[in-house]
Amino acid sequence: MHRHGYKGRKFGRETDQRLALRRGLERALIEHQSITTTLARAKEMRRETEKLITIAKRGGLANRRLLISRLDDIKTADLLMDVIAPQIKRDSGYLRIERAGFRRGDNTEMAVIEFVDPINLEQPKAAKKEAKK
Repeated sequence: MHRHGYKGRKFGRETDQRLALRRGLERALIEHQSITTTLARAKEMRRETEKLITIAKRGGLANRRLLISRLDDIKTADLLMDVIAPQIKRDSGYLRIERAGFRRGDNTEMAVIEFVDPINLEQPKAAKKEAKK
C-alpha cells in the first residue's frame, strides 16, 4: 500500500480534533510569538501558519474575514493583520523551528517555534487613539 497524495500528519486524532489542535497552536503562536511543542506538531503547524501570515500581509477585508474563519478568533486575526504582518519584511520563511531536547515523560523530541523577525506587540499610538473612538 502506498501513501501517495496524502498530506499532513494525523496525530492519532479525528479530523475535528486535529483542526482544533492546529488552530489552538496557531493562536498561541500569534499571541505569544514563541511556543514550545513537539517537533512533529511544530513542523505541521509551520505549513499552515506561514500561509496565514501571507494572507495577512496581502491585507483587505476579504483576507481579514478569511483569517477570522481559519483562526476562529477575531482578536487574534486582528493582531496578526494589523500589528504582526506589517512588521514582517520578508516574502516567505516567517517562522523558525529550533529543537529543544526531549520531553521527560515519553522522550518525544520537543521544538520551539518562533518568528524569525523580532515582533513588537505594542500598537502604534495612532491606532490606539482610533481604537478608543
